[in-house]
Amino acid sequence: MAEKESKAFDPATKSVDPATVEMIKKAQAAGVETIWDRADKMKPCPIGAEGACCRICSQGPCRVPPVKKAKEGEEQKKQAVGLCGATAETIVARNFARMVCGGAAAHNDHSRGVAKLFKEVAHGKAPGYKIKDIRKLKQLARDYDVPLTEGEGDDKKSRSTEVIAQELADKILVEFGQQDGELVFAAKRPPKKRIELWRNLGVMPRGCDIEIVELMHRTHMGVDQEYHNILKQCTRTAISDGWGGSMISTDLQDVLFGCPVPVSGEINLGVLKEDHVNIIIHGHEPVLPEMIYVASQEPEIVQYAQNKGAKGVQLAGMCCSANELLMRHGIPTAGNYLQQELAIITGAVDAMVVDVQCEMQSLANVAKCYHTKLITTDPRARIEGETMHIPMDEHHAIEIARQIVREAIDNFPNRRAPVLIPDIKYPTVVGFSYETIQYLLGGSIRGSYYTLNDNIIGGRVRGVAGVVGCNNCRTPHDSAHLAMTKELLKNDVIVLVTGCSAMAAGKEGLLTPEAAVKYCGPGLAEVCETVGIPPVLHMGSCVDNSRILMAATACVKAGGLGSDISDLPAAGAAPEWMSEKAISIGHYFVSSGVYTVFGGSFPTTGSALFTDYLFRGLEEELGGMWDLELDPVLAAKKMIAHIDKKRAALGIDKARERVLFDMEMRREMQAGGSEE
Repeated sequence: MAEKESKAFDPATKSVDPATVEMIKKAQAAGVETIWDRADKMKPCPIGAEGACCRICSQGPCRVPPVKKAKEGEEQKKQAVGLCGATAETIVARNFARMVCGGAAAHNDHSRGVAKLFKEVAHGKAPGYKIKDIRKLKQLARDYDVPLTEGEGDDKKSRSTEVIAQELADKILVEFGQQDGELVFAAKRPPKKRIELWRNLGVMPRGCDIEIVELMHRTHMGVDQEYHNILKQCTRTAISDGWGGSMISTDLQDVLFGCPVPVSGEINLGVLKEDHVNIIIHGHEPVLPEMIYVASQEPEIVQYAQNKGAKGVQLAGMCCSANELLMRHGIPTAGNYLQQELAIITGAVDAMVVDVQCEMQSLANVAKCYHTKLITTDPRARIEGETMHIPMDEHHAIEIARQIVREAIDNFPNRRAPVLIPDIKYPTVVGFSYETIQYLLGGSIRGSYYTLNDNIIGGRVRGVAGVVGCNNCRTPHDSAHLAMTKELLKNDVIVLVTGCSAMAAGKEGLLTPEAAVKYCGPGLAEVCETVGIPPVLHMGSCVDNSRILMAATACVKAGGLGSDISDLPAAGAAPEWMSEKAISIGHYFVSSGVYTVFGGSFPTTGSALFTDYLFRGLEEELGGMWDLELDPVLAAKKMIAHIDKKRAALGIDKARERVLFDMEMRREMQAGGSEE
């Protein structure tokens, strides 16, 4: 509990979301400490924030702050180095690389768990789970050269779904420990020009785990001490995330739980119900949440809740588990990263169920101030002070899910604090996988991204922007996401969102078709109204940023917008980024040819040389580059300027005739890339 007299800040300065502000005020009145209290007391280390502090051996930590330029007549000071002689460039590059390692490891470990579940399902050893998307299963089988038929001539017949899935599972799992060769998706899915570029630069990933291990080794004391070389392996590691682990998990989750299609839902803390048992599903892995959803719908469970005095069970998501549940089942979303403590502070949450990634350790202390049970479910992610640990086991998932729901129901009569649920929630339309976008643009027979390309070439749509990433308590909650997104929309840039950014957009009403008239320029508004889509397309959780890569590739293959992702009038951003995962995601977008701007701070500014290499030098090598802009509106304008630069390079800054492709040219595109 915080000291009650500690009210050093105005809640209205911490968030643009009224529900969040209301709950911060309640926390202050009750003396319950939140992340904003801690941020108000603890300022970030300026040297560490710039990446200029080395902690990889016990001789330090060594700090190498930037040297100020000497005034006229004064002698210029030399740049400090670490005790071992490591320069600022080496230290900053190592720290940046280790952030990429951490983010890639988080995504790849998530992916491995999904792949192992997929194998168990294929062998019929995971009751309650089944393969729901046969079409996508077969597409994956083709990618991995798993035959769909067996026999020859009159004896030729289709292989069973189970046999295809079993062989596919084995091939996918091999990739995590693969030592040589190339990752399948990285070698097959990008445009042909991008694949050739990666091979020529020597950054095509060999496997998922080997790249992380090698980069950790290189950044050990006394190993790789040349920042260009460190970043080369950093690039290969990031590609192994975006075009490896993240893409594998997204596709296998679609196979197991269904490929998302447009579905309506609601978002913000107002989705909680005082007269229901409220269960918050918080984390990033949808494996157990799928079974909790099933269990919560069972008549026996509903009756059990009613016997305890509740009208029913209300599930609500938090962070990326929220995105997974929302886009597949329409389960409402309670909020994004910075709202996790606030959900408990409503007094209405009977259980918060967490798995991995982005859970605050402070949840245990906040839960003790209320009646909420904090239930951890993953052996990799225990929290000191947790109420109970119920480990997930895919062989008994439905029984475990029922146990968790019953624990929450049993806790319903124990509410002791006054319940205050903000009367604030917003409708959303979500579930825009790249396959769904293709279908909406042309139906099941003629579906293609050529319709989007036509509108970009014709100027109705200026370009495409991905606005993704976390919340960060050093930035007013949701403010940068919304300011950037609105600036892009009014300039006819369609916006693709994932993760906490997607939830910020939902809480502002941007995930509905009606938002097009209110926020968009005339060209984008016309397109959205014609197709019937929101101007901001919710593409899933943070691991689903790989969907954006596939959408970009589909634009290239549709023709008319160049021969590589780097040719597209497109840009990416994470204006409130916070975690190592964001750095890995950002670097795999840069490595794929995308101009990517971050907000808040950047972890390499302790080295002007290394930062200049990221912000300018990489564009010559990879076609993409990093940037930093603290003002989200100015960042959006930088993205628009980059989009306009690409339009001019393509010759579509002025009206031009649509390039039509004959059958031979289309076969070439399907083989890997398109040529202008």
